[in-house]
Amino acid sequence: MDNLNLTTLQRGQTMVNDVAIDAFAAGFRGSLLTSKDMNYNEARAIWNAMIDRRPGLIARCAGAADVVRAVRFARDNNLLLSVRGGGHGIAGNAVCEGGVVIDLSAMKSVRVDPQTRRARIEPGATLADVDQETLAFGLVLPTGINSTTGIAGLTLGGGFGWLTRKFGLTLDNLLSVDVVTADGELVKASETEMPDLFWALRGGGGNFGVVTSFEFQLNPLNTEVLAGLVVHPFADAEKVLREYRQALDAAPDELTCWVVMRQAPPLPFLPAEWHGKEIVVLAMCYCGDIAAGEKATARLRAIGNPIADVVGPVPFTGWQQAFDPLLTPGARNYWKSQDFASLSDVAIEVLLNAVRRLPGPECEIFIGHVGGAAGRVPTEATAFPQRSSHFVMNVHARWREAGMDGSCIGWARDLFEATKPHSVGTAYINFMPEDEGDRVETAYGANYARLAEIKRRYDPNNLFRMNQNVKPMAAVRAA
Repeated sequence: MDNLNLTTLQRGQTMVNDVAIDAFAAGFRGSLLTSKDMNYNEARAIWNAMIDRRPGLIARCAGAADVVRAVRFARDNNLLLSVRGGGHGIAGNAVCEGGVVIDLSAMKSVRVDPQTRRARIEPGATLADVDQETLAFGLVLPTGINSTTGIAGLTLGGGFGWLTRKFGLTLDNLLSVDVVTADGELVKASETEMPDLFWALRGGGGNFGVVTSFEFQLNPLNTEVLAGLVVHPFADAEKVLREYRQALDAAPDELTCWVVMRQAPPLPFLPAEWHGKEIVVLAMCYCGDIAAGEKATARLRAIGNPIADVVGPVPFTGWQQAFDPLLTPGARNYWKSQDFASLSDVAIEVLLNAVRRLPGPECEIFIGHVGGAAGRVPTEATAFPQRSSHFVMNVHARWREAGMDGSCIGWARDLFEATKPHSVGTAYINFMPEDEGDRVETAYGANYARLAEIKRRYDPNNLFRMNQNVKPMAAVRAA
């Protein structure tokens, strides 16, 4: 391979000679891609089409040994480094400009041990990959709501979705990891081995190394759940949200109900006259006995006069993929989020005003219903801090044309500012766009100082900086 002009950690340029590159390539089992390779553009593309970066070298790893070699190559040459799992992160940190991308997408193995109810999962696996293997044994890992999401980024940042209230966050089910640290060593971290590193990896994102294998505890689950959508006209939104809020006060852990407010897509069960009109959707999932679920969801389903109610027994794998068609790759996306302890009347009015000003047909507001088992974990038990939030708002601006950037991003930012007085101040790092680096310390709250100290010990030069970055403690003091 020829000499490569690559970006350094300090965002300068350095020429890495062919001898160093050939030495790296000689022991690499995966593939190394540059802009001269035919599938380079495909390899650098990620879910959020707003991110259009051209890395100098993409190292598609075949296993942990490749990851070790790639980390050492970047470290020894002082190169800007990013790590790609599923490539689904809103901030686009999976790809760096001019540096080295460690691409884990080929490492997709999922191995289930039904006797111990444990799974070994490689970092390139998607949630669909995980569900396919675990549910074959009547077992499940609580993850997110979109099956194309990568397990690695989801877990390291938290991981919440339809089963969080019953089984906790994805990271709450993590038993151990194999991780390549900034010094290029492959180590194991768990509650008993390198426990400080394990604490930091559960919520600290990609700041502390490259995980090459996750070990999870799995949970028993019927293959069918009671799930589906109840769709209301937007004219009834205030009444629906107030009654929704009240109905969830006594919700069992098995029940999760999210709100989606947007223009109606052409769903087959919606009358054609509603397509393109603003709607309020209650998306619910009960992960226990179906008959008990009918009783638990009755109050939610009795709210108002819905346009459609398509709640019923469905395979969990199908429900986990229900939103995939609305979240396909190739669109421009920008998110803003807030955590709420409750949905006050004033907050509801702010949200409704924003829906009245939707800048495009794919823009929407999600209200995620959390708490339950995840909320009963002490804040200091893991790096993930926001255990007290009952609702998570995600302002999801999504559009196709670059000319809409200003209106869509502006809409999301305006709503974020308007909801700030009603939030608890923390943030879910997986929902934070790339321009929120100044929010990281606030997002972690009381856990940030410990994270910064662990970062100092394991990554003092901040090699792993393409993330919602926790700066090493020494850098914090010098700032």
